[in-house]
Amino acid sequence: MKRLIITILILLTAQASATVEDAGSAAGSSIAAGPAIGWSAGNTGAIIPGPAIPSVTSVDGFCPSDRGSMRVTVDLTGPKGEEDRAYTTQGKAQDYTVTVKNDGPSDVEAELSVNPKDCSQDWFSWTSKTLAIPAGVSRSEALSVKPDMDAVAGTYSFAVEASAKCCRSGSDEAVFKVQDYDYASETAVSGTGQFQIDKNVRSMDSGIHSDKNILLSGSVDALVKNEYLVDQAKGRNPNFQEQDAVDNYHQVYGNDSLSGTESFRSSSIFGGVGAKLLESYDVQQMEFKNQDFNLHQTGSLKKMAEFQTADNFSTGPSGFYLINANQIVPGQKSLKESDLYRGAFEINRRILFRDRNALKGACFDGSCLENKPPLFVSPCFSGSCSDFANKLNAFAKST
Repeated sequence: MKRLIITILILLTAQASATVEDAGSAAGSSIAAGPAIGWSAGNTGAIIPGPAIPSVTSVDGFCPSDRGSMRVTVDLTGPKGEEDRAYTTQGKAQDYTVTVKNDGPSDVEAELSVNPKDCSQDWFSWTSKTLAIPAGVSRSEALSVKPDMDAVAGTYSFAVEASAKCCRSGSDEAVFKVQDYDYASETAVSGTGQFQIDKNVRSMDSGIHSDKNILLSGSVDALVKNEYLVDQAKGRNPNFQEQDAVDNYHQVYGNDSLSGTESFRSSSIFGGVGAKLLESYDVQQMEFKNQDFNLHQTGSLKKMAEFQTADNFSTGPSGFYLINANQIVPGQKSLKESDLYRGAFEINRRILFRDRNALKGACFDGSCLENKPPLFVSPCFSGSCSDFANKLNAFAKST
């Protein structure tokens, strides 16, 4: 038994001695691979294994065991309870807020990237960002998503991902829906000469009636007249939108002018807000005109008509610029105003009409009367006469 124990000790000593070199014997000497280095045990030359040296975390390429993580949220701007807030149309942007929280123990440079998924990369206001985020702090970035005019109606999704060194990456997904236009008309003109445009749009479903008659004689850098209609608009999509822009119109000959009459009506009889706007002008020079008219009959902003215009013009001695606006809701309100300009002016005008008392649209088949007695009793027995009486009752109830 004693002989066996001595043999084992000799083998261990030889094995340990074979893996160690004297670090001070020569410059550039190294330690060969083998057991962990400990300390010398007397004169035997044996090496008794000691505790392992811990990993260094401050050197590049090494991360602490508690790495933390990136937490990402992508939210639409606006109230959380807004009706159908995820709807948009071709050419209309959706605004999001991207928030990234650094849930780690140290400051990071977070790399943000957009994964377009069903969308085109061209729809995004940015596709990559770098944010400096201190430990335990959140940072936010605005992101706009604008489907192009060729986008097919349907549901789309995208994701925003965040990553940083020594942190677990994070991501969040957003979903939105694109509605089709029921009608779209886009016009852009630039040049010298004569140009005339006539447009007439009527929609009982949206309660809109729009007329335009414009005559240009002279020179213009750009004249834009665009109209869009979505009968059953959802979210913030307007049922009707009209956009006008004129840039640097001026006379070429003494009798040249830019003249026109444009009117918009949202009839309360057909469920509109009872608003009417008439714009009429005859000018010799127009440096700029930026105009927007929106009617919201359904969706989040329903029962609202808004007109905005910013203009710089000169009428000359015989010209004018006129704006007439009114809202008439039978039995509720009557609002009227009028602006007339002659001379050289720069104006900024906004007119807003709402009808919160008629958030439920009119019906025309008598179904909304429920079991209440009618206000108008049919004086005859024909189907057409009774149908007319039902419509009168429906209109009276809706107003």
